[in-house]
Amino acid sequence: MINGWLEFTILILATFRLTRLIVFDKITSLIRKPFHQEIEEIDSDGELISYIEIKGNGLRAWIGELLSCYWCTGIWCAAVLLLIAWLWPVGSDVLITLLAIAGAAGIIESILQRIIE
Repeated sequence: MINGWLEFTILILATFRLTRLIVFDKITSLIRKPFHQEIEEIDSDGELISYIEIKGNGLRAWIGELLSCYWCTGIWCAAVLLLIAWLWPVGSDVLITLLAIAGAAGIIESILQRIIE
């Protein structure tokens, strides 16, 4: 399935991007909404602070915890991508490559933003 360092690196970047997509991106907030309550407050310095509260209990709370944990979601994203690559080797290449390119672009953008600031 993984044939060398290049494919391993591509899978790492794809997992990184998919995890960020699920845990942080606005576009997937509808997935998190049944499990998270996003709260915004202004701190003593006048800065807007956002945090989440997990909704419900039992399975709902467990999924909410999972979706709020970058490390936990990352493991599940890696497992899903590996499973897709194993079950659908030809078609998964497009998805994994797309996610890897987006992941690398996001890393580059973060580095450039730190340099500019």
